[in-house]
Amino acid sequence: MSKILRDFITSKQHHAYRKEVSEIKNMAEEFSASGLSPKERMTRRLVKMLSLQMPVFLPDEKICFMRTATNIPDVFTEAEWAEIKEKHYIHELGYMSNLSPDYESVIAEGLLAKRETADEYGKRAIDAIIDLADRYQAEAEKQGKTELAAVLKRVPRYGATGFYEALQFFRIIHFTLWLEGNYHITVGRFDQYIYPYLKADMDKGVLNEETALELLEDFFLSFNKDSDLYPGVQQGDNGQSMVLGGMDKYGNNAFNLLSSLCLKASANLLLIDPKINLRVNKNTPLEVYEEGSKLTKAGLGFPQYSNDDVVIEGLTKLGYSLEDARDYVVAACWEFIVPKVGADVANIGALNFPKVIDTCLHRDLKNCNTYEEFEAKVKAEVKNTADGICKGFDNMWFVPSPFMNVMMDCDIYNGGKYNNFGIHGTGVATASDSLAAIEKYVFVHKTVTADELINAVDSNFENNAELLHLLRFEAPKMGNNDDRSDLKAKMLLDTFADSLKGKTNERGGIYRAGTGSAMYYLWHADEIGASPDGRRKGEPFGTNFSASLFAKLNGPISVIQSFTKPNLQSVINGGPLTLEFASSMFEGEDSIKKLSAFVKAFVDMGGHQMQLNAVNTEKLKDAQLHPEKHQQLVVRIWGWSAYFVELDPEYQDHVLRRQQYTV
Repeated sequence: MSKILRDFITSKQHHAYRKEVSEIKNMAEEFSASGLSPKERMTRRLVKMLSLQMPVFLPDEKICFMRTATNIPDVFTEAEWAEIKEKHYIHELGYMSNLSPDYESVIAEGLLAKRETADEYGKRAIDAIIDLADRYQAEAEKQGKTELAAVLKRVPRYGATGFYEALQFFRIIHFTLWLEGNYHITVGRFDQYIYPYLKADMDKGVLNEETALELLEDFFLSFNKDSDLYPGVQQGDNGQSMVLGGMDKYGNNAFNLLSSLCLKASANLLLIDPKINLRVNKNTPLEVYEEGSKLTKAGLGFPQYSNDDVVIEGLTKLGYSLEDARDYVVAACWEFIVPKVGADVANIGALNFPKVIDTCLHRDLKNCNTYEEFEAKVKAEVKNTADGICKGFDNMWFVPSPFMNVMMDCDIYNGGKYNNFGIHGTGVATASDSLAAIEKYVFVHKTVTADELINAVDSNFENNAELLHLLRFEAPKMGNNDDRSDLKAKMLLDTFADSLKGKTNERGGIYRAGTGSAMYYLWHADEIGASPDGRRKGEPFGTNFSASLFAKLNGPISVIQSFTKPNLQSVINGGPLTLEFASSMFEGEDSIKKLSAFVKAFVDMGGHQMQLNAVNTEKLKDAQLHPEKHQQLVVRIWGWSAYFVELDPEYQDHVLRRQQYTV
């Protein structure tokens, strides 16, 4: 690793090369006045943005390309956007996101080969990319960077012939896709499509493990040059998600030397990008878990683990071919998508489970004579809520992306082979714990009446200290291997999945249920007051698929026992069990082996997805008081990692309130 280059980037010295360009500020108005089509507008903007970039080489840099002209103007005026939104459903920013492009064939064949089959807009985009690469190549020669100049003389015009060329080719592609306006563009199965180049170089003696790792670390640094310019809820939420390991298309173990080197590079650099995801299954050797656990120990909040045994079967049951399912990757956070041909919108909406319970609590509880009657009302409300969510996405439209179309093995303008919509399911533990409390105290023990519970919830337990303590600390809680709550979660998720079966979206795809929360662990919590599990108004839900923040739990083993009871194959949009471990746990010599065995146990039990945080509470608290001392302190938020001091206070506080475990 070049410490000089790392320090240059982390201290943001490269920002000195950036500038906003005034000549393009009125681009949308000019396009509108000329009556240009959306494809023409997007092509002209990309060509112009590429032409405005200034070739820059940072100290010790081997992988180049960075944004120097920073402002990307809109291609539509405000009035045009208003008209578009009046006629269409616009998802998020309206640009293509959460896709995994076909890096493999583009890097292998080169852009000139892709130009032969591209449409007129794609051809112009390719020409502009090659022109910028030529300017970089000329500047490299001028500065005596002969090795880099030789690489740029070949890529991206032609296919890569070695590891260095392949890495530089990827950087050019990835840079361009963001510059086009796409976002949350994932890295995909990097160790699968790049490994052949590494192996060829090592077989020839061009590289060894040490020199390959140095080059890879330089490549990893490139993900952090422009990431603050990428859109997201917070800095760090940029979707630069890399998938390692897992099965190949024949079902064989695909973890290789490059997989291992990527884990080492990430641990050495200690940066939030790229985010590492590790695919595992029942046949994954324990040594792989140990390599992943070493990265967890580094405190980056990844790798995030995905269980092939659950995910692949779940995807095939939803209609994905076995070959495509075995090739799955994760989207920006955790959602499962298929590279090259998938155009799923994996985060289109979310169902608020605690709000369902709240509705039924106030509307139905007093009229139910048995818990079974009340649960039937809850099931019906889940179905009604799911129906309502699915009705809101008619006539979807995306801003066309000519270069993204070049990068996909389908006509992405009109969708892909898969066009499914993913719905998150949030606050599962809050909801299941609420149901368990209602069953136990209202219907079984009959120590609390429906009116008493409703009044206590509506008053935020202000005059019900004893009831608050009972519900909060003595009632059944998901995470304690207690069927009274755990099976309620199973019921809720089964009902959620069943509610989406048979529904077809307007793009011809289906709906996929999931267990993720994204930022909804804050947003959805604010939609209701207190809840029957003892959660008070204003308290957030647990992140993703995890226990309530205040639950008294027996330990991490009971947590994974609870969270592997649901039929997770049926809610395979994704959403990891999220756990925080005290960083002090890693002081023990056997900590890596213990954590590895723990993660493997989760996978063997049938867990679908897991992410882990190594947390030092005192350091986090000090970072809130003295942020200047902790600029590189990293934490996991939901499906992404961030620098703690750059987060909004509510996200910082949520991390501090999460339970911490040891094994």
